[in-house]
Amino acid sequence: MPHAIRVHAHGGPEVLQWEAVAASEPGPGEVLIRQTAIGLNFIDVYERTGLYPGALPIGLGREAAGVVEALGPRVRGLKPGDRVAYVSSQPGAYAQERVVAADRVVKVPDGVSDRLAAAALLKGLTAWFLVRRTHRVARGDAVVVHAAAGGVGLILAQWANHLGARVIGVVGSESKAEVARTHGCQHVLLLGRDDLPARVRELSGGEGARVVYDSVGKDTFVASLDCLRPLGLMVSYGNASGPVPPIAPLDLARRGSLFLTRPTLFHYTARRADLERAARELFGVIGSGAVRIEIGQCYALQDVAQAHRDLEARRTIGSTVLIP
Repeated sequence: MPHAIRVHAHGGPEVLQWEAVAASEPGPGEVLIRQTAIGLNFIDVYERTGLYPGALPIGLGREAAGVVEALGPRVRGLKPGDRVAYVSSQPGAYAQERVVAADRVVKVPDGVSDRLAAAALLKGLTAWFLVRRTHRVARGDAVVVHAAAGGVGLILAQWANHLGARVIGVVGSESKAEVARTHGCQHVLLLGRDDLPARVRELSGGEGARVVYDSVGKDTFVASLDCLRPLGLMVSYGNASGPVPPIAPLDLARRGSLFLTRPTLFHYTARRADLERAARELFGVIGSGAVRIEIGQCYALQDVAQAHRDLEARRTIGSTVLIP
């Protein structure tokens, strides 16, 4: 009988339970995937704690890679044995097998391992929409990337650097600073040590950043706004330190008629054509070597509670993969 991680009450990592679950059959437009690698992301923590509430009990996890085991009716373009990966708008990837909608699945190209695909897809597609859609990064842009040694941050910094941006990374320790420097950041600032707005203005010739990508949330939001030049764009795409408090629109005007957005991946890939384009561009920059995916750590799926502890304590570097 297959097993999965289930959550029956919101709380700390101790609520993650390894349980036997009923085998599933794919319905119309669905595929059954035997999962070989699962990505760990901060959204999993938000759903475990109830910051992003959901009806209990729930599964966790939004991305995985594996092998197609069975097809439901009306599925075209896939066959049993295909290596695939997916990102889902619904949690439940922490499992040995899963049924998912076929139109959310992308084939994994030759030369990309299952672990690499699971480590890269959600984080890489997030980096894609941030640098290619939310703000189309251009040569010479001064770009600030928070959590620059994290899973999304490493990909985002490399991709922005590949596009010709001046990338200023922000990290929490000297060890992470070295990682960020070798992954696309021309400059690295230390959170809690450096005066971020002053240093960003200094590094950008007095102008300020064209765009700030902030996944930290509450602890860095105001400083991030103050890093921007007039008409700059604040992209708040995560809440690692907690949700951002309310802000008055007039505060944006006072700081230079700033723009503020809170985007999510699933709006940018809702159409199948957009998902295919995003995956194609992501696998393209990986294949060319412009973006290297760092799998910093792997855990057995049954040890996912420790993986969550390490993620929340910011002890992880790069991407984390869970092995069923």
